[in-house]
Amino acid sequence: MSSPLSSVPAASVLDLAPVVPVVVVNEVADAVPLATALVAGGLPAIEVTLRTACALDAIRAIADGVPGAVVGAGTVITPTQVTECVAAGARFLVSPGWTDVLLDAMKASGVPFLPGVSTTSEVVALLERGVREMKFFPAQAAGGTAYLRSLAGPLPQARFCPTGGIGPTYAPDYLALPNVGCVGGTWMLPEDAIAAKDWGRVESLAREAAALRPRG
Repeated sequence: MSSPLSSVPAASVLDLAPVVPVVVVNEVADAVPLATALVAGGLPAIEVTLRTACALDAIRAIADGVPGAVVGAGTVITPTQVTECVAAGARFLVSPGWTDVLLDAMKASGVPFLPGVSTTSEVVALLERGVREMKFFPAQAAGGTAYLRSLAGPLPQARFCPTGGIGPTYAPDYLALPNVGCVGGTWMLPEDAIAAKDWGRVESLAREAAALRPRG
């Protein structure tokens, strides 16, 4: 089922919730109950990474079976993947980095996208191409909140979803920054809960993540 948010701009993806769960699906059968738990907990934007053989099937299952979900595809690194993900029902695309070829494919896809950056030059290059919403990755390793804070002055038009090494302890500090719309993370998806099909625990952790607010 197509989400009414399927055509929203990338900035709106950043605004759906304070946290975007970064999901690795190992079994297609887990996709719908997992996504249902995340949505019930208040996290509608779900990034399914292309790290497993069943990722596209998982995206398709969520798009078709969880109306409240805005499912996206992560770890997108080739134009072919862009095409496959959109065909599977992805409503947004996320890449760990970008090239001109990949960026052109994402821009032509018709869905919102968040290209990954970790340097000021990459941010400036994307701004030059008309892209203002980006993934900052790997966030903690690439300089964390201090780095993003330093970008807010000279490049206030750039807006980020930091991902990589962020948990509930650091998330509020990121969310307090003026150039951060949301953060990406996996802490609401503990491996033991997924293995046990403990969707109630996933929903509870998602609810806690959805309630995160900046420190201040």
